[in-house]
Amino acid sequence: MTATDDEIRDILLSTRRIAVVGASDKPARPSFGVAAFLRERGYAVTPVNPGIAGRALHGATVAARLDDAAPLDMVDVFRRSSEAGAAVDEAIRLGARAVWLQLGVVDDAAGERARAAGLRFVQDRCPVIEWRRLGLPPRIGGGAA
Repeated sequence: MTATDDEIRDILLSTRRIAVVGASDKPARPSFGVAAFLRERGYAVTPVNPGIAGRALHGATVAARLDDAAPLDMVDVFRRSSEAGAAVDEAIRLGARAVWLQLGVVDDAAGERARAAGLRFVQDRCPVIEWRRLGLPPRIGGGAA
C-alpha cells in the first residue's frame, strides 16, 4: 500500500486545498510547521482542531471539524493511528481526492477504504520531507516563492 514517487509528486502538484487535521498553534509541534510550509507553497490550508477553533493560524481560521473545512482536495492527518480511520472516513464522505497520514500514522484498513472510494492514499510520510526529496518547485504551479 505504499505510494510511488510519481503518485506523491502528482498529489502534491495537483492539490490546491488542504485540511490539516490535528493542526496545532504550538510552534514546536510538527503540524504547526507543516501547515506553515504548505501555506508558503501556495496551498489554501485550513487547520482543523476543535480545541483552537475560531482562532487564526497561518492566515486561516481554524475549523472545529473537517466538515467546516470543505470543500477540500486533500486531508493531511496528524492524529494517532488508532484515530486516523475516522478522519479518513470523513474525507471520503466529504469528497476529498487524497488522504495523507503523517509520519508514524499507519492505518492499512483506512487506506483500503480510501482507495476503494477512489481516493489517493499516503501514510507514514510527511509532505515537507517528500516535497524536498522530490525536488519540487518553490510553489505549486512552479511560481517563485
